[in-house]
Amino acid sequence: MTERTALVTGGSRGIGRACAVALARQGHRVAVCFSSDDDTAAKESVQQIEEAAGTALALRADVSDADAVDAAFREIESTWSPVELLVNNAGITRDGLVARMVDEQWAQVLQTNLTGAFHTIRRAAPRMMRARFGRIVNVSSSSGQMGAPGQANYSAAKAGLVGLARSVARELAPRHVTCNVVAPGPIATEMTAEMPDEWSGQMEQLVPLGRLGTPEEVAGVVAFLCSDSAAYVTGAIVPVDGGLAMGH
Repeated sequence: MTERTALVTGGSRGIGRACAVALARQGHRVAVCFSSDDDTAAKESVQQIEEAAGTALALRADVSDADAVDAAFREIESTWSPVELLVNNAGITRDGLVARMVDEQWAQVLQTNLTGAFHTIRRAAPRMMRARFGRIVNVSSSSGQMGAPGQANYSAAKAGLVGLARSVARELAPRHVTCNVVAPGPIATEMTAEMPDEWSGQMEQLVPLGRLGTPEEVAGVVAFLCSDSAAYVTGAIVPVDGGLAMGH
């Protein structure tokens, strides 16, 4: 496989880190973008990428800020080359019942989870189009199709990633640039580890396969969609949810 330059947002832990490592194992140079975590988590991602025989770069950038996104891309371009593989994984939660949700909770989640992906895609697209190659993967969620109580902002943003991806897929297809969506269900990460035990039990009962998924299982699908083998796949939603959202 041709060595390419990849960017994974939200790459300092969890699904993002697993995606970065999976792309490194395919032989790519991988930049991980992080915002809220301290440098320690990003350094751990870099270490794991290098242990996978990859070349790594860690960048602090808030994807909700278009100028910060542009600065991150310029650093990647000056260090390596234009971004050819883009994984939009950055996301936050600000949960609350819709009747009590304040404007700030709504705006923060939409700005990071949805507008952040728009910022990175807009910045990456011109170079991908000129190169007549590109892979874009938006990491959505099963809640983007099913909805989730207490997460109207999060579910709306994750659903928006689907519409964004499909519009981009149609626009960029003539230049051989693909854009797809991976929709994870409940995944065992540091965040879910902090949830009460009854939450995990409820999720295991709801998921037909009877367990939570792993970040590596999501990353395997993301890595495939970034590969040469996925050249004829675009505008697709690929669930990695143990069957939770089937039929939606």
